[in-house]
Amino acid sequence: MEEDELDLADELEAALQLAPEVQLAIEQVFPSQDPLDRADFNAVEYINTLFPTEQSLANIDDVVNKIKLKIRRLDDNIRTVVRGQTNVGQDGREVKEITRDIKQLDHAKRHLTTSITTLNHLHMLAGGVDSLEAMTRRRQYGEVANLLQGVVNVLEHFNKYMGIPQIRQLSERVKAAQNELGQQILADFEEAFPSQGSKRAGGPSNVLRDACLVANVLDPRIKQEIIKKFIKQHLSEYLVLFQENQDVAWLDKIDRRYAWIKRQLVDYEEKYVRMFPAEWCMTERIAVDFCHITRTELAKIMRTRAKEIEVKLLLFAIQRTTNFEGLLAKRFSGCTLSDTKKAEPPPPNTNPFLEDETVLESDEATLEKADIDRPKKPKVPDNPFHGIVSKCFEPHLYVYIESQDKNLSELIDRFVGDFKAQGPPKPNVDEGGAVLPSCADLFVYYKKCMVQCSQLSTGEPMIALSTIFQKYLREYAWKILSGNLPKTTSSSGGLTISSLLKEKEGSEVAKFTLEELCLICSILSTAEYCLATTQQLEEKLKEKVDASLVERINLMGEMDTFSIVISNSIQLLVQDLDAACDPALTAMSKMQWQNVEHVGDQSPYVTSVILHIKQNVPIIRDNLASTRKYFTQFCIKFANSFIPKFINHLFKCKPISMVGAEQLLLDTHSLKMVLLDLPSIGSQVVRKAPASYTKIVVKGMTRAEMILKVVMAPHEPPVVFVDNYIKLLADCSTDTFQKILDMKGLKRSEQSSMLDLFRQRLPAPPSGGDNASSISLAAPTPEQESSRIRKLEKLIKKRL
Repeated sequence: MEEDELDLADELEAALQLAPEVQLAIEQVFPSQDPLDRADFNAVEYINTLFPTEQSLANIDDVVNKIKLKIRRLDDNIRTVVRGQTNVGQDGREVKEITRDIKQLDHAKRHLTTSITTLNHLHMLAGGVDSLEAMTRRRQYGEVANLLQGVVNVLEHFNKYMGIPQIRQLSERVKAAQNELGQQILADFEEAFPSQGSKRAGGPSNVLRDACLVANVLDPRIKQEIIKKFIKQHLSEYLVLFQENQDVAWLDKIDRRYAWIKRQLVDYEEKYVRMFPAEWCMTERIAVDFCHITRTELAKIMRTRAKEIEVKLLLFAIQRTTNFEGLLAKRFSGCTLSDTKKAEPPPPNTNPFLEDETVLESDEATLEKADIDRPKKPKVPDNPFHGIVSKCFEPHLYVYIESQDKNLSELIDRFVGDFKAQGPPKPNVDEGGAVLPSCADLFVYYKKCMVQCSQLSTGEPMIALSTIFQKYLREYAWKILSGNLPKTTSSSGGLTISSLLKEKEGSEVAKFTLEELCLICSILSTAEYCLATTQQLEEKLKEKVDASLVERINLMGEMDTFSIVISNSIQLLVQDLDAACDPALTAMSKMQWQNVEHVGDQSPYVTSVILHIKQNVPIIRDNLASTRKYFTQFCIKFANSFIPKFINHLFKCKPISMVGAEQLLLDTHSLKMVLLDLPSIGSQVVRKAPASYTKIVVKGMTRAEMILKVVMAPHEPPVVFVDNYIKLLADCSTDTFQKILDMKGLKRSEQSSMLDLFRQRLPAPPSGGDNASSISLAAPTPEQESSRIRKLEKLIKKRL
């Protein structure tokens, strides 16, 4: 039994454990110093506090009595609280009954208020309808305007009471009054501004002004009908004066149309502006209707007299029309336009299309080159009236396109004639290769056409103009650029040593003159300018044309054409210098190298090659100063052409003695040094050659030197010779090895055994390789190169 009571006590203690935050809240609300109220109360500690010693147990009865008294008080408090909670339900029911009564009173009050308000509205509606009908009969539009709006607003409160006959009858009377007002106002306007007849002389009356205020409250169709009739009557004279059969209706007198509407708008502002509410925007509506009528009439007459339309007349009419549209944009907001096209202003571009774009007054305007440093003007706001009249000219813009086709054809012919008459540009090394002025004229004319056409239309006419641009870009490339490139000439027959010496003394090999070299460089520079500008032209055209037509703008073919001109120009320069060096190489291959007795200075053929390089390269470099990358291309192409040709002629030098091979090695080194210095040869400013070029020269000329080193090596023992060849040249081709043997002057029997040994000593080819393929050589290290040069210098001094 005692164990059960202890377990029950533990369970109660566990059940009375409160959350920390709850316990903290209780302590804040009911602060207490009594240890029994503490959350962490410990009975043992509490008893030890009451009876700290054995002597204190003497008063245990008093302590127990105090605790029992405290327990009885707690029981009394709990009993009181419980009884109080028993009465709460009864009190709640009493309160609820009081609240219900209050709610009933509130509902009654609200219903009463609504009833009173509804009765007041009904009274107002009934009186308002009576007054409205009376004022309508007396045409008291000023009073009707205010009253009608109030009646309509009051009637809206009775929408849910339309089932009541009296309310429905009042609603029908209001609708009947509105219909009667509408018909009556329209009749008043018809009387004041009859469809057939002249405009009212005395201006608007107060009755009509008040009638417009009433129309604002009526069905919107009444307002639209008033506007329609008034504008139609106001523009009736225009349709008579500018009938299709009238002389003033044609394009050459289009100014008179716009002068007429300006006078009409001024007349309206003076006489009728106060008659219509400002929010009706009647002045703008008159102008917009005039524009629609004008566009229709102009389209009709241009279809009838299409054969009479000339480009100057068309541009004149378009210019005057766009000016008028601009005037409308300054005067009106465009709020009455139902479908206003907003054109996005194009972003800025690069030369020669960076200038601010304005339509030129005539085709004879002076062509001015674009200024890339010109500051940009702020963007102008969009013109909502753009195209409202001028759209009618778009079907006839083929006249403009055909005119530009003809003008550009004449311009190209003029460029061709000027070039023939004036000849190629004079050499001017100080300024470098000048771009032909004709290309700047062409692109500025292109820009003028593009801007002009884009302001007329951004649709199919722009595509047609783009096609014309493509046509004459190609013609310029072929007629002006490629057509004026000098023709190559080749000398017949090789030169002997004596003829080479004569050439050194003053005779010339057939090659381009200074003027021709400058012309080629000028054409190259012009083609580069055209290539870059054509790309900018394509971008600008794509900005101007409608988004749906952007994909049809493509000038890649024309850009490729200018790239071909550039490539052909570089090839001409390479061929000219290459051909100038041919006689010297031919002389080298025809010399009796087996009879050379000592190594001297560089051979005459080397001097001749260096002379031609020094004559041509500085001119080309200076004339291509503005297009440095193409000068680098020239150097690379010349090295790729000359070095293989030099090696081929080297193989023709047979047989060669040891001394002859040493002389050729010295000559090869001299040519190598000249070629490495070729990009800056003859220049006061020493500039490091491009790495791509240097790599080609070192690789090619090192191969030539390795060939001569193999020739200089003894062919006995054969195994050593073959291994040395494979090591130095790393060339697995039997043809090359055969040429080396020919240069050494070996007999056919010796060559046969050498070739067999060579095939045996060849390294195994890599997977997928070819025995006949040549392995590229690694360039010698700088230390090896310096050592070889020192040996050659010592050898030359010894021979001398």
